[in-house]
Amino acid sequence: MDELDSAIIRELQADARQSNRDIARKVGVAPSTCLERTRLLRERGVIRGYHADIDLRSLNRGVQAMVSAQVRPLSREVIDSFQRSVAELPEVLSVFVTAGSDDFLIHVAAQDVEQLHSFLVDRLSKRKEIVGFRSSIIFRHLRKTELEPLPLRIPGDNPKEFTLEYPTHHP
Repeated sequence: MDELDSAIIRELQADARQSNRDIARKVGVAPSTCLERTRLLRERGVIRGYHADIDLRSLNRGVQAMVSAQVRPLSREVIDSFQRSVAELPEVLSVFVTAGSDDFLIHVAAQDVEQLHSFLVDRLSKRKEIVGFRSSIIFRHLRKTELEPLPLRIPGDNPKEFTLEYPTHHP
């Protein structure tokens, strides 16, 4: 990705509903160039989709939690099957396969604490592959919606000498 790709992505992250013409003007290229670059970014899988950010309370999901779970036996089949089936549960927002003492981190949203408790007891704890889980209620959630590419590290670079350079302004 070059600077133009990064600028286009920055604009799309700020507002994916703005027109191609507006993005082209902001990044300083012709609309046809911007359209072609955006198409190539989609084809390469850099842009994976465009989404609306919805307030969870508006969807009757006022309580969020992170649930860490351990499953056994640890095998690709169990991990893949558990990930797929848990992701289909209506309360589940995200499923992460993790390393360390926990095998999964599951982001859930429920109507209230009682519904969250029912989800944990009636759905999660009854799964035969789960050997343990714990939940943490989320009081606040701040998510970055605009990301910049991280600088590449050249193999052999000394991480102690590595300095980061960030742009001082956006085009």
